[in-house]
Amino acid sequence: MTEKQYSMKEALLFSQRIAQISKALWKSIEKDWQQWIKPFDLNINEHHILWISYHLNGASISDVAKFGVMHVSTAFNFSKKLEERGLLQFSKKENDKRNTYVQLTEKGESVLLELMETYEPDKNAAFSGAKPLRDLYGKFPEVIEMMAIVRNIYGDDFMEIFERSFSKIEHDFVEEDGKIKKKNPVDKEYV
Repeated sequence: MTEKQYSMKEALLFSQRIAQISKALWKSIEKDWQQWIKPFDLNINEHHILWISYHLNGASISDVAKFGVMHVSTAFNFSKKLEERGLLQFSKKENDKRNTYVQLTEKGESVLLELMETYEPDKNAAFSGAKPLRDLYGKFPEVIEMMAIVRNIYGDDFMEIFERSFSKIEHDFVEEDGKIKKKNPVDKEYV
């Protein structure tokens, strides 16, 4: 057995700092997120499912649950509500009848894109809290250490999907007149 390289006190202090910071940050993020999506009659789980469905383009309910950090039944039930509203469609694959897959409908993609266009950074406390650091250092704070913790908790698959979704935004969207807009198909660069 290897000897611990940390004390119990150090472990407790780290765990509690992370817990308190996460709770405070989440409370603020949750409030801002709810205000942002409220005009679209969505809750956080529904918006997250639309977001994941967009980025994974034909995700299984299991994938939605894993990446959305929610129970499979939660992912299924909220996806069902989105299907009833015409924002998602369910399907089965010929070679995989066990899993249920979700895909954004045109209406679902339209709602998601409209939501992105309505994003207002100044109404986001996390952005506002980080802005002075960006003003001072010329960039937003790096979150690499937090991402390493999340990778160790949820695994490489989670982080690969996480990164893919942000790469997709970088590649597929532009800013026009202070709003986020999806690139026109003819404007996309093909690699």
